[in-house]
Amino acid sequence: MACGHINHTNRIERGVCYNGTISDRSVRNIHIDRAVATRMGLLGRLFGSPAGESRVALLVDGPNVFRDEFDVDLDELRELADERGRLVTARLYLDEHATPGLIQAGEARGFEVVTTSGDVDVRLAVDAAAIAAREGADTLAIASRDTDFKPALERAAREGLRTVAIAPGEYGRSDALRNAANEAITLGDES
Repeated sequence: MACGHINHTNRIERGVCYNGTISDRSVRNIHIDRAVATRMGLLGRLFGSPAGESRVALLVDGPNVFRDEFDVDLDELRELADERGRLVTARLYLDEHATPGLIQAGEARGFEVVTTSGDVDVRLAVDAAAIAAREGADTLAIASRDTDFKPALERAAREGLRTVAIAPGEYGRSDALRNAANEAITLGDES
């Protein structure tokens, strides 16, 4: 009986048995495969991806970063993330008041632009938790000055991710975020 099994991404590789069911033996193999994948995911997070390159998710809190008092460059944010590994997610979160120029600039620089009529913080925090839970990244970098993201960084760290807090400037720095992250970066800080 040719049954499929679920690989590390929880997808059935070869489908189910010809009669539409999965045999008991296959179910045992599925549980074993999931357990192995879980352990390997944790090891990958602790020691880097098989190629030795970390996978980085960069989430940018647009309303708190793109303000008149800060001079933030989207390209600089991407470069900072790229220095820490392969960028697998780059999202720019904006509210309904974002200018078309900012939206276009984000898209032109390779960001997935997420606009919301609700609270940007909630959407970004939910996405950060999802990234931590699904093993899609080894490093979570959040660019913000908002202390509200402290629990998201702490959760990601508990899930085994390396965390980076990026502040838009010296006066836009949240000490709580800095202290919660494995690494803290302040844009424009030459030290």
